[in-house]
Amino acid sequence: MKKQNKVYLSLALAAMLLCALSVTAFATGTGGDPLTVINKLSDFIFGLIRAVGMILLGWGIVQVGLSLQSHDPSQRSNGFLTLAGGIIITFTKEILALITG
Repeated sequence: MKKQNKVYLSLALAAMLLCALSVTAFATGTGGDPLTVINKLSDFIFGLIRAVGMILLGWGIVQVGLSLQSHDPSQRSNGFLTLAGGIIITFTKEILALITG
């Protein structure tokens, strides 16, 4: 049963990574505004940060679920901390927009 959980979690993590890290790239014209290029790079970097946050969010949900099954309070607290960190990392761009105005 433990081996099946490990295999399932590995496959789920691989599928999540595959979906989260696949990015469609569209070619633009040769001339472009440098500010547009920087904004696209910023969007790409925030997309990667969001993908990492989603992975942490998923892992936190798995940890909380496993802790509820095994009645392990330390794993439950780690799961909730991972879940909270994943939420914060996922919404980093929006949080920074709120802070900077």
